[in-house]
Amino acid sequence: MTNALRDMLDSHDVILADGATGTTLFNMGLAAGEAPELWNTEQPKKITALYQGAVDAGSDLFLTNTFGGTAARLKLHGAEKRVHELSRVGAELGREVADRAGRKVIVAGSVGPTGEIMEPVGSLSHALAVEMFHEQADGLKEGGADVLWLETISAPEEYRAAAEAFALAGLPWCGTMSFDTAGRTMMGVTSADMAKMVEDLDPAPLAYGANCGVGASDLLRTVLGFAAQGGDRPIIAKGNAGIPKYVDGHIHYDGTPELMGEYAVMARNSGAKIIGGCCGTLPVHLEQMREALDTRPRGAAPTLEEIAAMLGAFSSASDGTGDDAPGNDRRSRGRRRRG
Repeated sequence: MTNALRDMLDSHDVILADGATGTTLFNMGLAAGEAPELWNTEQPKKITALYQGAVDAGSDLFLTNTFGGTAARLKLHGAEKRVHELSRVGAELGREVADRAGRKVIVAGSVGPTGEIMEPVGSLSHALAVEMFHEQADGLKEGGADVLWLETISAPEEYRAAAEAFALAGLPWCGTMSFDTAGRTMMGVTSADMAKMVEDLDPAPLAYGANCGVGASDLLRTVLGFAAQGGDRPIIAKGNAGIPKYVDGHIHYDGTPELMGEYAVMARNSGAKIIGGCCGTLPVHLEQMREALDTRPRGAAPTLEEIAAMLGAFSSASDGTGDDAPGNDRRSRGRRRRG
């Protein structure tokens, strides 16, 4: 078992993760509805460029192009028999980039949701979910991933199934959820719920947190919610680069590089140890985030008013955790900055 990320967590004040996979690949020509994972074998030079862009911008860690790599997701493209292959190749390409970086860079094997609803609400059983996640995890491990990285999860049942699968694969892991529904995940999980859940898992993730969601302001409010629980497990923040706008037939995120630099500093001051970007975050954003983290001194945790003033209004008045929880303050809603 590799301990590369654990070692980096011990040696670094803060770890800069990568940015957006999908946004970058769309800019490279990926068509809407096309499975990005197929590019691991069909367009390997572009996937290498995706990884290299993050490394060149200063990222200490990047995710593999395997987010939709479970059998359930690949079945939509007739590629459900290629789970192990596509995950292995995605990690192999990442390993090559990381090994020639001239410094330690972590390859994190990305694992996204299955897209299915788990029992008892849906039809996906725990056993089948574990099997699907295990199959992908084995491919990522064989390809040389340092750590498995679960992301954009909404249901606690799916999070637990992935944790069990990762234990079977024998790799350390991290896991984030997406808090996109008035401070909760789509399945109702709050920041406090997640902080408790991860401590009950065996093995627990090396780090946990939030990614994607609505915007950077909401994500930082969730990070403050994690920090308020008082645990010592490292927190992950991977917020979107602003809010999506539909312009000339394409989705555009309005967060500027300068704004993402401010977000990175606020994320660190809010308690996050691993900080990156999600949708819309390009290398130019990562460069500003790297510079801001390296040159700006650590400060006190920002207030909700300060977050709203700098990054824009929250999408909801409450973070979903109750009257006395961080975020349930209508006064914190401010005017959103334009990117």
